[in-house]
Amino acid sequence: MSHGSTKRICQLYAITPDDLTPEVLLRHISQALKGNVRWVQYRNKRIQPDAAMQHANELRQVVKQCHATGARLIVNDHLELALAIGADGVHMGETDGDLADARAALGPSRILGASCYNSLDCAERAIAAGADYIAFGALFPSATKPQARHAPLSLIQTARQRWPNQLICGIGGITLDNAPLAKEAGADLLAVISDLFSAEDICARALAYEAALV
Repeated sequence: MSHGSTKRICQLYAITPDDLTPEVLLRHISQALKGNVRWVQYRNKRIQPDAAMQHANELRQVVKQCHATGARLIVNDHLELALAIGADGVHMGETDGDLADARAALGPSRILGASCYNSLDCAERAIAAGADYIAFGALFPSATKPQARHAPLSLIQTARQRWPNQLICGIGGITLDNAPLAKEAGADLLAVISDLFSAEDICARALAYEAALV
């Protein structure tokens, strides 16, 4: 997961909105994948783990959909669900369990992402536990999480200097207009919910991100 000495690439990381029906979820993700999205996270904060497991068959279709285009599917919060559907990894926040335990359960080939909010200490612990990428935010005011802790772009810059080969994700209030600022600060991945999936043409919006992040 290191960058090596080549030019750093910044990519859109599509995060699904809460409470989509399986049909709408598949349609939205299909449109994002047509827009060359290569990182997708299934996120549904309003569903309990047991209820989420009932959607495992539908979510396996999402995994197939992603893999058909070479995209990765990460599951937010639910390690058991990620393993059950054959997802490429799991993303965990501070209350979602132990990162080292998740790393052991995932094995070496799957991806572990960790929310580090506005804390370099949290990031250091996550890296030590085996996180493949660390996520900082909210970088900008976020409609999805209006009360989220603020992480300034300077934090991304500091993290990039401290961990030059670590994948760094920025999240929170990212739009087409401010995405280049997050890229310039040193982010490898930009996690976007509303500005992508609320767009009238999701594919076109994804392609616009790709062009903005070159």
